[in-house]
Amino acid sequence: MNPKLDKYEQEIEDNVSQYKPVSAKEKSRVEAIIDKANEKKSISLRLKTNDLEQLKRKADIEGLPYQTLLSSIVHKFVTDQLVDKRSILKSMEILKAS
Repeated sequence: MNPKLDKYEQEIEDNVSQYKPVSAKEKSRVEAIIDKANEKKSISLRLKTNDLEQLKRKADIEGLPYQTLLSSIVHKFVTDQLVDKRSILKSMEILKAS
């Protein structure tokens, strides 16, 4: 099976000959930075009981632990990937009216 590459991946593939290998020391340094960025930290968080129950229900529907769903929501928020449904619907209405 040949996976389909996105535009960015295809550009890398097309220019692979221009890339140079890094030293083992530099590779280790970069991997250490990535590992540090991916570390998880436990926190204590107070939520309204109703919000927590709804979160657990949604997580159950998605088939994953509620902590994982909450972590995903936070990640999407801080990386500007969390989308407000009302904003999208409003934008669609504006586009239809144009």
